[in-house]
Amino acid sequence: MAASSRGGNAAAALLRRGPSSICASCRNAQFRPYSASAEAAMIAEAHHLKPTESDPHSPFTVARKSEYRIKSGVILTRAPLLTRPLTPFENAFYFYQKRLNERLVLPFRHTLFFKKDTAADLDWRIKFEERGRIAAKELGRYYARGRNAWNDELLVGSTLSNEERVREILLKDAENRVTEDGEEAQPDEIVPVERPMDRITEADKTNDVRRLDRKLDRTLYLIVQGSDGKWQFPSEDVPTDEHLHETAARALEAAAGVNMNTWLVGRVPVAHLVTHPEFNEDTSLKRKGEKVFFLKGRIMAGQADLKNNKFGLKDFNWLTREELKDKLPFEYFRSVRNMMADR
Repeated sequence: MAASSRGGNAAAALLRRGPSSICASCRNAQFRPYSASAEAAMIAEAHHLKPTESDPHSPFTVARKSEYRIKSGVILTRAPLLTRPLTPFENAFYFYQKRLNERLVLPFRHTLFFKKDTAADLDWRIKFEERGRIAAKELGRYYARGRNAWNDELLVGSTLSNEERVREILLKDAENRVTEDGEEAQPDEIVPVERPMDRITEADKTNDVRRLDRKLDRTLYLIVQGSDGKWQFPSEDVPTDEHLHETAARALEAAAGVNMNTWLVGRVPVAHLVTHPEFNEDTSLKRKGEKVFFLKGRIMAGQADLKNNKFGLKDFNWLTREELKDKLPFEYFRSVRNMMADR
C-alpha cells in the first residue's frame, strides 16, 4: 500500500470517530471556528468566565486578544569603550608571561630596526643603557640570558606589575632623548609625552547619569521617565500595519529625538513583559493588559533629546545593569535582566 493511501485511511478513521473521543481542550485547539457566528459565541462565553481567588485572571481564550495592548520597545545600549581594569593576579600573570617570552625568543637585534649612527639609533642606545642593557622596557632588572633567568616569577607583594608603575615607565621611555642636531638632549630639553586620559571621567566624578562618557568599561542602557514618574525603556503601541522593529524605531525617535545615530541589532525581540488586565466584580474589563516586546539597539553617536517629545517624557538616564535594578520596578527589571551583559 502506498504511503499516501495509508495516510488517507488514517485520516478517514479519525473523522469517523465520534466527538466523545476528543476532549474539549483538544477539540478547540485542533478545530478552531473561523465563522463570525462561532467567534461571537466564543466571545460571549469568555465574558461569562468569572475570575476566582486562586485564578484572578480570566482563562485565556481567543476572545481575550482584545484585552491586551501590543507594544514594541527598544533597549538602547552604549557598548563598553574600555576593557575592564585587571585584577592584581591578572597583572602578575601577564607580567610573568612577558618575562617568559624574553627567555624563549631570540635576542633582540636593534640593528635590524635602527640604522647605525642615526638619531633613532642614538635614542635607543641611551634608553638601553638606562635600563641596565635590557631590551624590554617594563620588566625590571631581569636578564633573560643570565644565570638567574629561571627566577622569572613575581614574589608576593611585588609592585613590578602595578599598572601605574608600568604606565610611568612606558611614558618615560616614549620621550625623545635626542635633539634635532642628533645629540643627547639635556634634562631641560626633554619634552614630556602627553599622558593618556584617565579612566575615571568628569561624569563619573559628578555622577551625571545623563552623559554617555561615564562608566566607560560598562554597558549603559537608556531609560526614560514618563509623566507618571515611572522609569521604563522607550516603547509604543504597535499598529496593525507595522512590524515590531518598525514600531520600535519609531518609538525611539518619538521619545529621544533624531539627534542619535542608532542601529537595531535585529528584528527579533530579546525580552518581553506581560501585564495582565484588570477586571471589575462583574467580570467587565477595567483596564487592558500590555504585552511589550523589546528589541535591542546600539547607539553609535549623538545623545538623547527629550525636547518636544510626543510622550510627555520628563527625564532620561544612561545606567548600568546594577543601577537599573534600583531604578526600574521589580517585575519590569526581572523581565529584561537576562538579555543584559555582565558588564
